[in-house]
Amino acid sequence: MSHTFTGRRAAAAVVAAALLVPLSACGNDDSTKDGGDTKATESAAGAPKANLTVLAAASLTDVFKTAGAAYEKKNPGTRITFSFAGSQELVAQVKQGAPADALVTADTKSMDSVEADTGTPAVIARNRLVIATVKGNPHKVDELKDLGDAKLKVVLAAPEVPAGKYSKKILDAQRITVRPVSQEPNVRAVLSKVELGEADAGLVYKTDAESATDKVDAVEIPDAQNAIAEYPAATLKQSQHAEAAAAFVAWLSMPEARKILADAGFQQP
Repeated sequence: MSHTFTGRRAAAAVVAAALLVPLSACGNDDSTKDGGDTKATESAAGAPKANLTVLAAASLTDVFKTAGAAYEKKNPGTRITFSFAGSQELVAQVKQGAPADALVTADTKSMDSVEADTGTPAVIARNRLVIATVKGNPHKVDELKDLGDAKLKVVLAAPEVPAGKYSKKILDAQRITVRPVSQEPNVRAVLSKVELGEADAGLVYKTDAESATDKVDAVEIPDAQNAIAEYPAATLKQSQHAEAAAAFVAWLSMPEARKILADAGFQQP
């Protein structure tokens, strides 16, 4: 192995560590007293125990914290740490060898780009775009074409981000020209700009808008003008906890997880 590749892996590990969002443990600490032994053991619920790191799309931030806590409660001794970012950033981490056990992206294209590094993916949920506006919608944004108003400060996700790709797709289809005041690295950053009043409107996922109803309003986009986002989940071949990672990914398609996703506004696959 070259020094260059080793350096890339080390750098990737630093990046991944900086992004990690740990969940509080629902089990006790006895499962980790072995010093991080990578050999999974069976938990009381039958799924392998492990400390798992899951790379997940930024739009899953709130719902996955809930889902992760539910999974930990169901499987004492298992801990899940999420690293949330734009799907393109997650893909870069995987390609650079960042240590992780599973990947969930906001589009199938991103997942397909790391096919050699993952198990077989399964779509666990779908989402759709809405227009997020400043609370009260003072600029009277009623439909997609209103985003073309030059007087309106619009923010979009960057073109390489799944939400940015979906946004471009629907705007191009309706021949609407938008000159955004900024292009953000993930959809949560778009939402934040609108929440803070730094933008009048932005295109985000429906679930993002629903997570901030006290700060933004959501304008629905008709199905004929909209795009559907798909969220595939897969294990990572580099995982040191293959059985435990597979158990968590499989659980994401089970009724308990689907209900959590549905309650957060995600559509069923």
